[in-house]
Amino acid sequence: MRKRLPVLAGLTLLALFGPLAGIAFAQEGPTLESIAAAVDNVWVVTAGVLVFLMQAGFALVEAGFTRAKNTANIVMKNFMDFSVGALIYWAIGFGLAYGGTSVGGFLAYGGIGDAFFLSDSGQSVSWFFQVVFAATAATIVSGAMAERTKFSAYLLYTPFITGVIYPIVTHWVWYGEGGWLYDLGFIDFAGSGLVHLTGGVAALAGAMALGPRIGKYDENGKPQPIPGHSLMLGALGVFILWFGWYGFNGGSTLAAVDADFASVAVTTTLAAAAGSFAAMMTAWAYPLYGRPDPGLTLNGALAGLVGITAGTANVSNLSAVIIGLVAGVIVVLGIVAIDRMKVDDPVGAIAVHGLCGIWGLLGVGLFESSGLGLFTGGGFELLGVQALGALAIIVWVFITSTIVFRTIKATVGLRVSAEEEIAGLDRIEHGAAAYPEFMEQIADPRTLDPIS
Repeated sequence: MRKRLPVLAGLTLLALFGPLAGIAFAQEGPTLESIAAAVDNVWVVTAGVLVFLMQAGFALVEAGFTRAKNTANIVMKNFMDFSVGALIYWAIGFGLAYGGTSVGGFLAYGGIGDAFFLSDSGQSVSWFFQVVFAATAATIVSGAMAERTKFSAYLLYTPFITGVIYPIVTHWVWYGEGGWLYDLGFIDFAGSGLVHLTGGVAALAGAMALGPRIGKYDENGKPQPIPGHSLMLGALGVFILWFGWYGFNGGSTLAAVDADFASVAVTTTLAAAAGSFAAMMTAWAYPLYGRPDPGLTLNGALAGLVGITAGTANVSNLSAVIIGLVAGVIVVLGIVAIDRMKVDDPVGAIAVHGLCGIWGLLGVGLFESSGLGLFTGGGFELLGVQALGALAIIVWVFITSTIVFRTIKATVGLRVSAEEEIAGLDRIEHGAAAYPEFMEQIADPRTLDPIS
């Protein structure tokens, strides 16, 4: 009897649901095209999730390379970076970048029924992948302005970067035909210029408006080291960023079917490895350091990643190694030069993202593998277009960012007081501490009452 029960159960289910199954099979099933489109969408959304994880990487790098008393503030800034950025990009940023009509190749116009407020649900995949890029550009700025910026000021300037400054730059290229740089033949596959140079230039404008941290320069103007509190956090952050970069670059194929994103992963890997190695060797040979400095080595990996991002799908593996090696040298010398210019950048964001972003764009002009690059038979034309694009991004972002930062500085204020900076932003701005059991009681300089 027990052996007959499964048979009887199967016959019962067949009797009940057999007709429905017949109707379903009678209907037309999914086509190869619809399956391919679904696979592409899954890959793009998955890559977007990887890029979102980079927010954690940036938070760890910034926290590790700065002092413990500001860690909670950095956590808050990175959370609000994405939270505020996502809302403003949903409202206007995506529309300015990808709306239905291009206005002179400079910006887009979406309209309520098109791209503004994402009224068209058919663009959800594209919006999600683009919003994580927009948040990345804003996060870069926060590192260069760490340890002395008012949290309220941060909440004011980040919407301008995510909602206006960055979207307009992306429209120039990623909108496609109609964007003025795209029409010139400018190549920036995954954003060395559009994301990283934009963030790096905005970071420069912000750091200049803020001024250096207390104690960063002595009475003679000589830079003084202010060590970060956790090299381990910084290293973990770089590993997470490297991991997320496979989504950053690989996802920019915008497809999994008929797209060679494996080659993109290879060039990404080689450039990062070469950048890390070159930065280590440069620091070791440079008299100022004379040792294989861990912080510079970590930044070297990020420099190689930034450098390859523009041409990751357009250059050979050997060219990727060369781009990474040069980026590793640039970041070490760039950090030293920026420090001597009395621009205080606690995490090296300006050199990593700004200088290496420029190099990444020029690297495409030198090594583009279809024969357009200078060293592959293309002459100077593409190199000139890439240089023009880099210059346009620098001018646009620096002018607009400076206006935003200087306006905030002149109105609500951009920087905390000296007393608050010395006490640390965690307790003063947020009434909390990332490491309360290791922190001594600090008096609130506004009331002189102890903060427990």
